[in-house]
Amino acid sequence: MAIKFFGTLGPSDITTTRTLLHETIPITGSILSGTYYEANPGASVFGGETNVKNYSHGMFQAVYDYPYLSSSANHIFDIAMGYSSTSVMSASTSVENAKKINMYNMFAQTLLGYTVSGAIEIPESDLIITDDDAQMREVFFVNFSRLLMKDQIKRGTFSISLITGSTNAIDLRGKTTLPITKLRDVSASNIAGTADCPAGDYGLLFNSPLTGAAQGVVFYQAGCAMITASMFATNSAAAASGRGDRENLDFTTNPDKPAGETYISISGALKSLPMSSSCDEFRRRVGNLSFNNTTELNSTVYFCRAPANKWNYSSNPTYTTGSKLRVKEVASDTPVSYITTVGLYNANNELLAVAKLSEPLKKDPSNEITLRVRLDF
Repeated sequence: MAIKFFGTLGPSDITTTRTLLHETIPITGSILSGTYYEANPGASVFGGETNVKNYSHGMFQAVYDYPYLSSSANHIFDIAMGYSSTSVMSASTSVENAKKINMYNMFAQTLLGYTVSGAIEIPESDLIITDDDAQMREVFFVNFSRLLMKDQIKRGTFSISLITGSTNAIDLRGKTTLPITKLRDVSASNIAGTADCPAGDYGLLFNSPLTGAAQGVVFYQAGCAMITASMFATNSAAAASGRGDRENLDFTTNPDKPAGETYISISGALKSLPMSSSCDEFRRRVGNLSFNNTTELNSTVYFCRAPANKWNYSSNPTYTTGSKLRVKEVASDTPVSYITTVGLYNANNELLAVAKLSEPLKKDPSNEITLRVRLDF
């Protein structure tokens, strides 16, 4: 039978700690496009992927690591796109124009907030909120699931490789000669002014190695990456093929267009394709994506101290026999007890937590024991 001895914990016996745990999350392009590809029966054009869920509203698509109807599927991220009402893409003739503007505004106001005049802030490639230059008015959004990012994305670890240039969606993975642009948050360690951002810390995404202006932004606590659409209009390979005008560089091969009109520019895609189709084209250009997530582990540590002059006896009836201590063979021997369990009680003497020792600890007047009990939350 266990016997309880009580002691009071003071302020010096309790402390709190904060530990950040990191896990590398690699996402390969083959998962996002190609592994679960299904062709239309009897057709040569692209049919769809069973791990990508498109909704009837058509404003974003959800990507899974397995066919989404399976119970084993895990949600990876959502993809959306949009442009500002001040963008040259915005026109009454543009497909789903209002939806694209609303999606852009929703992300902008959530991540960046408002200007002093009450207007929605527009993301900039330098993210100096007040100078209104280098504005990113046409953007793809990658919104990561809580399952992947945990509490936040670790600064300086985000990387995404994007295939640029014209290509057919069916054989995208086989186009090894297409130019690839790798974006990384190389500025994460020296960026300042994040107090102006409602979504928390952010990092600008630059070409790796660092060249030119930023091509996007990653918001660490929000778990969202913004990629400017203009990066698909700077393909030197397409320029060398005779289509050097930035507005007419090839973004995709569209199987649905008539013969002789198979290519569509990034500006043409933003204007003439539905949001879900534009998301498809962006997703099929993701070569690799990786980052380290962060789990914040908060702990309260209780130091339960058993000094030399305490808890060396037990009031358990079996502790004595014939008025003699069972654990003593010689009368002059010191008393001894064994500690097996630590219980934490509140002020009303209600048991809140129990910690079991892996083996009993011997306690006598010649030693002191301090048991460190940690509660994680």
